[in-house]
Amino acid sequence: MPDRHDPPQEAPSKAAREPGTPTATVPRKVAVSELTLGMEEELLLVDPRTGLALPLAAEVLGRVTGPARGRIVPELTRMQIEINSGVHTGLRDLADDLLRLRRAAAEAATASGAAPAACGTCLTGDGGMPPLTDSSRYHRIHGHYRALLRGQVVCGCHVHVGVPDREEAVQVMNHARPWLPTLLALSGNSPVCDGADTGYASWRAMLWSRWPSVGPPPVFESAAHYDALVETLRAGGTILDRGMVHWLIRPSHHLPTLEFRTADTCATVEEATVLAGLIRGLVAVLLADVRRGVPPPPVDQTLLLAAYWRAARDGIEGDGVELPSGRRVPAWVPADRLLERARPGLEESGDLGLVTAGLDRIRRLGSGAARQRAAYHRRRRVADVAELVVRQTLAVPGFLAGRPPRPRLAAADRPSASPGPLRP
Repeated sequence: MPDRHDPPQEAPSKAAREPGTPTATVPRKVAVSELTLGMEEELLLVDPRTGLALPLAAEVLGRVTGPARGRIVPELTRMQIEINSGVHTGLRDLADDLLRLRRAAAEAATASGAAPAACGTCLTGDGGMPPLTDSSRYHRIHGHYRALLRGQVVCGCHVHVGVPDREEAVQVMNHARPWLPTLLALSGNSPVCDGADTGYASWRAMLWSRWPSVGPPPVFESAAHYDALVETLRAGGTILDRGMVHWLIRPSHHLPTLEFRTADTCATVEEATVLAGLIRGLVAVLLADVRRGVPPPPVDQTLLLAAYWRAARDGIEGDGVELPSGRRVPAWVPADRLLERARPGLEESGDLGLVTAGLDRIRRLGSGAARQRAAYHRRRRVADVAELVVRQTLAVPGFLAGRPPRPRLAAADRPSASPGPLRP
């Protein structure tokens, strides 16, 4: 959101070299264990019976106790909260952390008659200017961007991968650009907004794209080039500060991480963990390319924007745009290519089985967007979508051994009855 304050995190392990020093002649192999993970998840507060968004963030946050206090924080509007994971090297540890935080949020929300909902847009109750969290910065944002805030109760998740060297982080950005639409397609989880099916897998992406600093980043020559452009945007009034750089991937402005910002908040902890693992595996491979001096693939910015729009519209169940060719293909084609690209990193970390199984489950059961749409179209009731979303928010990943069994995805949740993506 416009006022992102990244979670306080301990510093990731040091990279191969200190910032500003030359690259070694023989580049060191990237150890995936160097690449720490952290995650931010924005959650809606809803009436669990109707799906109505509730402006109860201050009340809910006041009820958070124990280790979660300070890690569940306010967001732009009073209808949202944000959870901030710790820094992890293992996917199961990350999943356990996210589940504990979601549970803590649910416990606090229940006492206020609400429930946290892991979805990208308001199911209902987002027809105008949202009630903002009382903050001088938020009010400054409102005064500067005006009606742009209408309908902006949107929730994304941000994956932080530890890449302490900013020069390397900027070069990895250049290499990662072609994969940003596929990451969105896999995470689409906002087809229902303000009481209706929007026809998009990620309506959040469309609402969010109205902001002037949102979208796939351009190619940067260096960290200095990145910093100079950000300062030009700030000096010209396009952004208010460095925290308002909302490109789909960016080096964090105060953490030694590369931050992927393309995804909707994932429906389940399992899907969030799979997304994080896939991203880290990709970063490991791309960082190795950067250290070998491999140039980034040439991808036209217009085609990249077209692929991003198609990913938002169709999600993973429809079509995608193959890059760099611009050819229209089934969305699983670039998704399978992404898995193959990330495979060496996933194999080294031991995460290949977990991530592959998670992607197979999405292929079989449908994405968060497909499941929402199926629930809505059975009776065209937002309340049915709300029941699904609230239940999924606390579903326990199957790979967390030793956890008591909880309902995961019932057969009725599967999107077989979904009308599917709209076709031109």
